[in-house]
Amino acid sequence: MTKRARGLRNLRAALAPVAAGVCVMAAAAAVLVPVLGGDTPAPRPLPRGTSTAHADATAADCTPGNAAASLRPSPDDGPAVDRIKARGRLIVGVDQNTYRWGYRNPATGDLEGFDIDLVRAIAEDILGPDPKITFRAIPTNQRIPALQKRTVDLVVRTMTINCVRKRQVAFSTAYFQGGQQVLAPKNSSITAFDDSLKGKRVCTAAGSTGEARLAEERHGARVVTVPNQLDCLVRLQLGEADAVVTDNALAAAQAAQDPTVQLKGKPFTDEPYGVAVNRADADLVRRVNKVLEDYREGGSGSRWMAAYKKWLRADLPGITKAPEPQYSD
Repeated sequence: MTKRARGLRNLRAALAPVAAGVCVMAAAAAVLVPVLGGDTPAPRPLPRGTSTAHADATAADCTPGNAAASLRPSPDDGPAVDRIKARGRLIVGVDQNTYRWGYRNPATGDLEGFDIDLVRAIAEDILGPDPKITFRAIPTNQRIPALQKRTVDLVVRTMTINCVRKRQVAFSTAYFQGGQQVLAPKNSSITAFDDSLKGKRVCTAAGSTGEARLAEERHGARVVTVPNQLDCLVRLQLGEADAVVTDNALAAAQAAQDPTVQLKGKPFTDEPYGVAVNRADADLVRRVNKVLEDYREGGSGSRWMAAYKKWLRADLPGITKAPEPQYSD
């Protein structure tokens, strides 16, 4: 193994310890299964009675102003919810490398974070107390294929809702509001998402909204793409990148892991995070939206606020409530 490869391996291990193979978490009756690009089964037939007609109409009407609109909540079962209940297990695509959101706690070996708490709430609503959950670790650029090929029921992985993605998958209402921002060393000459990036190596995850934004306007930067955002922090550490462009929520978590870097400038996009679902599973979208209604209920005393205070407030202070839901029908 080369010196560079050893350094990359050691840094990733220090930043986000990951247990190899399949890890059973007894307390949550959950299993973590890695998902790698190109290693997914053929799509299964859609259940009878499912349709993408409403999803097609929603995507066609999508504009930046209403991108976060979703189906109205309902507690009713349907083909997708019935399929999950018959299986007796919810299968969810998540991250295991993003501190505070979805990461493996090195002390306990368990997956933890804001997204993981939301997954558990959804699973409890559909399957009851102590639900069985299969967590599949999915790279950023495999989130949509995993849903389309039905290797997962949901993706809960700091996934931004936008019109391009709504032509491929369906989304719940927004459960968090972020924005793209620049992360760079504190002593860097980079000041924001502006011409101070000229000639710099800027890292972002493949398939992310950061990559899309840099494709539109790179300010003279040389763009470096990686499978996962944590790899950008590793490249920053190894001197192989000068800055990172990612959601500020993720960047704040990376800054919490490394006190030598900081957020630069201000957010330059709106990034509403949603739970992603196969476009044929309208009943599951409505069920998740019902869970989110309950999750937000109670304002400062809500489960949403409790999760925010536990996982995010230290790095993203000043948020007083969850995003208001928008509905399309």
